Amino acid sequence: MAKAKGEKSNIVAENRKARFHYEITDTLEAGLVLTGTEVKSLRLGKATIAESYATEEGGEIWLINSFVPEYLQANRFNHEPKRRRKILVHKTQRNRLAGAVQRDGMTLVPLKIYFNDRGMAKLELAVARGKNAPDKRETLKERDWNRQKQRVLKEGGRD
Repeated sequence: MAKAKGEKSNIVAENRKARFHYEITDTLEAGLVLTGTEVKSLRLGKATIAESYATEEGGEIWLINSFVPEYLQANRFNHEPKRRRKILVHKTQRNRLAGAVQRDGMTLVPLKIYFNDRGMAKLELAVARGKNAPDKRETLKERDWNRQKQRVLKEGGRD
């Protein structure tokens, strides 16, 4: 069975709490500048981006606080697990992201790291605004209501 166009394949790391803590307004697919040992480590699927974020510094966008563990077979040629990684975006995209962060008080949150169909490591980056406590409670209520609704529909179909 062939994959649908645009479907994310081979998800390595996912920030599952991002949609709860942030209101996502826009998403963007970007590349990452990685070393060879980082790519090998990512292929093992042990990376973490739960506490990471992106920032614009010196005309470039950087992924901060992401954890890619050392590749065990690389001995002394290994990478540093928590190093800053450059995010590859077009100039117009970079300007739009930097403007949203400075003007609108938004933040750049990584949602997923995955390998596309060509085997390239990609980052799904979101422009987001932090939710406050009442918004988070509303999200929980909505999630619970949808769960109950599905349960009732499932049980109603058995009669």
